[in-house]
Amino acid sequence: MDENEEVVEEITEEIVKIRTKHELENYLKENHFIDIAESFEELDDSELKRILSLMSDENKAKVIEQADEELQEKILELFSDEEIIQIFSHMSPDDITDILGYIEFQKRKSILDNMKRSEANKLRELLGYEEDSAGGIMTTRYIAFKEELLIKDIMAKIKIIAPKTEVIEKIFVLNNKRELVGEADLRDILISPDDMQLKEIKNENIISVHPDVDQEDVARTVSKYDLKVIPVVSRRNQLLGIITIDDIIDVILEEGTEDILKLGGVSEEENINSKLLISIRKRLPWLVVNLGTAFLASFVVGSFQGTISRAVILATAMPIVAGMGGNAGTQSLTVTIRGIALGELSMVDNSKMVLKQIFVGFINGAVLGSITGFIMFLVNKNVFLGLIIFLAMIGNLTIACLTGFLIPVTLKRLKIDPALASAVLLTTFTDVCGFFLFLGLAQIFIQKLI
Repeated sequence: MDENEEVVEEITEEIVKIRTKHELENYLKENHFIDIAESFEELDDSELKRILSLMSDENKAKVIEQADEELQEKILELFSDEEIIQIFSHMSPDDITDILGYIEFQKRKSILDNMKRSEANKLRELLGYEEDSAGGIMTTRYIAFKEELLIKDIMAKIKIIAPKTEVIEKIFVLNNKRELVGEADLRDILISPDDMQLKEIKNENIISVHPDVDQEDVARTVSKYDLKVIPVVSRRNQLLGIITIDDIIDVILEEGTEDILKLGGVSEEENINSKLLISIRKRLPWLVVNLGTAFLASFVVGSFQGTISRAVILATAMPIVAGMGGNAGTQSLTVTIRGIALGELSMVDNSKMVLKQIFVGFINGAVLGSITGFIMFLVNKNVFLGLIIFLAMIGNLTIACLTGFLIPVTLKRLKIDPALASAVLLTTFTDVCGFFLFLGLAQIFIQKLI
């Protein structure tokens, strides 16, 4: 059991002993809400309902924000629409939108219908954006003022608005058309004279994104410019919302996990605790595709059956060539997909990168082929077997590095997620080419191997 599991288990044991609101409030102050949320996953329905009944709406909101989807749904089922709306009043719009996005449609409609019209309209607007877009992850709780306002008036308004917003360090500046024209740090506002206008201290060099921009692109922009918050604006440059750094971190973790799972042929919808049938349904299709590629490689080997039967030693060396090609291709594939994800790779002219991959594959193939060929010569006392291994290794690693680069780049241009199909296609290329090169060369030199 790791340290986190011990903490969660300890909290679970302690929290079930609590009997009063005062005890619970004090206990919550001493622990992180993420640990509290994880401990709630271990409680049965009756115990969960009892503990929640002792909590304030604000603390319920904090637990729900940290909980996973399954626990969020479980908790919301315990409350009426009016109680849920009360809890939502302590949450940011982007977190509420995430929850409303996956709960049952009638339940969502009922909650929105019972909310204040202005709040419901904001949430409906957020729900209209794609889940993985800038609009889908933005919040509408920000501080923005007209540029003509005086510092003394701004300070008075901040004291009123601050408790209801996510970010107070960054103040956004609007003109009379409500267009975003700048931003100002709270620090600059605090040290400025009371009779100074906001426009005199605003920074006009601001970075913003449109609501339809993919969340990965938003994360890259935030990383590039070291931002803690980034505004989301309409095509007319009107401020729609902001995206905070905590949401960007969630995006990076989500996208990274998704790409790793896709490279392994596993759906992001599956986790270690998924039910048996779900795991089978998510994994089997990719295994079927892999089976098809395995048959293709098997067909190539079968076409050289006569060659292998005359020199059985070839069977022991085939996995080396194919395996090293697969490893080299995976290296190239991983670096390329990372480059695409981080926006480091141009989708226009890649001729230099193609040449680089060819040279990397050729040189690595020559080095590894020399080592493997020399070992095979020492073991089998046949210089031609060593030569065949050497040439096949050069050819296969060159092809592997090249295809490891070209496959994800091509898929990206075709608007297909490179992480989704690259690994399967690469495996096919390296296995088929490796076997074909090695056995083709063996057939040429067969008289020297007998």
